[in-house]
Amino acid sequence: MSPITLSRRQALAGGAIGSVTALLALAGCSTDSAESAGRLLTIPREDMGTFTRNFNPFSPNSAPMTAQAIYEPMLIFNAVRGDTVPWLAESWEAADDGMSMTFHLREDVTWSDGNPLVAQDVVTTFDVQLKTLGGYDYLDTVSAEGDHTVVFTFSRAYSVALYELGQQLVTPDHVWSKIADPAKDTNENPVGTGPFTEIANFQAQSFDLMPNPTYWQKDKVKIPGIRMLAFAGNDGANLAAINGDVDWAPQYMADIQTAYVDKDSEHRHYWFPGIGSTIQWTLNTTKAPFNDPAFRKAVSQAVDREAVCQTGMSGYASPVDTTGMGEGFDDWKDPEVLESPLCTYDVSAAEKALDEAGYTKGADGRRSNPDGSELSFSISVGSTSSDWLSVAQIIVQNLADIGITATVDSPDWSEVTSSLENGSFDTAVCWSSVGATPYTYYQSAMSVDKVKPVGEQTFENYHRFGDQEATELLGQFAATFDEAEQKEICKQIQARFLETWPVIPLFPGPEWGAYTDVNFTGWPTEENAYASLSTRSTTTVLILTSLEPRA
Repeated sequence: MSPITLSRRQALAGGAIGSVTALLALAGCSTDSAESAGRLLTIPREDMGTFTRNFNPFSPNSAPMTAQAIYEPMLIFNAVRGDTVPWLAESWEAADDGMSMTFHLREDVTWSDGNPLVAQDVVTTFDVQLKTLGGYDYLDTVSAEGDHTVVFTFSRAYSVALYELGQQLVTPDHVWSKIADPAKDTNENPVGTGPFTEIANFQAQSFDLMPNPTYWQKDKVKIPGIRMLAFAGNDGANLAAINGDVDWAPQYMADIQTAYVDKDSEHRHYWFPGIGSTIQWTLNTTKAPFNDPAFRKAVSQAVDREAVCQTGMSGYASPVDTTGMGEGFDDWKDPEVLESPLCTYDVSAAEKALDEAGYTKGADGRRSNPDGSELSFSISVGSTSSDWLSVAQIIVQNLADIGITATVDSPDWSEVTSSLENGSFDTAVCWSSVGATPYTYYQSAMSVDKVKPVGEQTFENYHRFGDQEATELLGQFAATFDEAEQKEICKQIQARFLETWPVIPLFPGPEWGAYTDVNFTGWPTEENAYASLSTRSTTTVLILTSLEPRA
């Protein structure tokens, strides 16, 4: 996962902008297209002070809505309900031996330039993906059989491929096969299959997305368009929401009931399902003392997760258990693993464990490493994440209580992310990978196949830890389609997770989402959970094709 999953909070330089009108004036943005089309669905982006015209779906720096409104996947997994929605593919099947998978594309889909969607588009998409971002290490070949059938063959049996392959954004062959360096191309005028592909009024702090003229579900596009607004932190984005200047508020907001909802309780609502990735304290295991499982286990018991959730996260989250997984995977959890105290706040147990592991206290009350060197390190968090900064500060105080000196390092998120990707960080409040089954979480946390050496860029397993036994168990999990067998294997994987304790899980990440229905209706709710309220999920397109202007 990337830092776009995070909440951000920081005022714009010189003070928060109080209204969309002021923001547009600053950006010099024309509103002619909006006025002719009607009210645009207005969304703040709280972690970007400025936008860059980059709509490359293969770039980690692509503009907002690239992956939600412009490009689409073959299927959409809705984690709230745990169901799968066919999208560009109308059906699929896996081989009995788990060595291949076939997708059947819809025949009524066209790209925004009028060209039809064909199987070769999917083939080229995966070719570019593998060359630019890698991944899919199990993938052997991708081939088109006719215009609407795509066959994937694997180097090993891989039952969990459906969600990984199916949720890859599909790009047009007639565009991307001609781009010399896909990793660097900014794709300023994208050709997509999504509901909103036309870029208008692009400015540093705002841009509009207008409807795709050839969208394959044109009858479902009821809203005139989307307006994205850039904010350098939560403060400006939250003020815009509180003032009623935006329709959708997908960011962290302290005391949201009082600050936002109560100002217009008839129309304003929020919903934070705990279906996101596990938020964890990630320790760089290429460095001492973080390479010592005894140290990792000891400091885990020093963390007051109740305070982390109630104070740091404003009560929007609940402490994780020792499986590291959220409530959505309760049926997969091993009761014996759940009995472990490693996620239980216990200062005495933490101190005893540190003493036994050789991290002893000196006369000044400070602990040293077993070799006698000073035990001190930093916890990295992006400067705009007020919630996670609070979490890190609580951990710092918890560590001080057991004689460990830690500090919070809070540069821009770009700097934090770079240090995670290249392995130069000490520790960080960070996110995990998450998927449709527990496999994704544990593979990212423990597979030797996901470990990259320091200095080589990685987009997961930032802690750079691998366990051979866990890797073999993950292979067994992926080789079977029998869910009962997968659950038994998963219990063994959890036991290895507990034994090695590669990361320190804190809480399942809430999916932020609030809205006003003054201008648009048809939002997902806890009772009608057809999607989460995230603007960064694959389910976002389900919202964009469900909303209607209020009559």
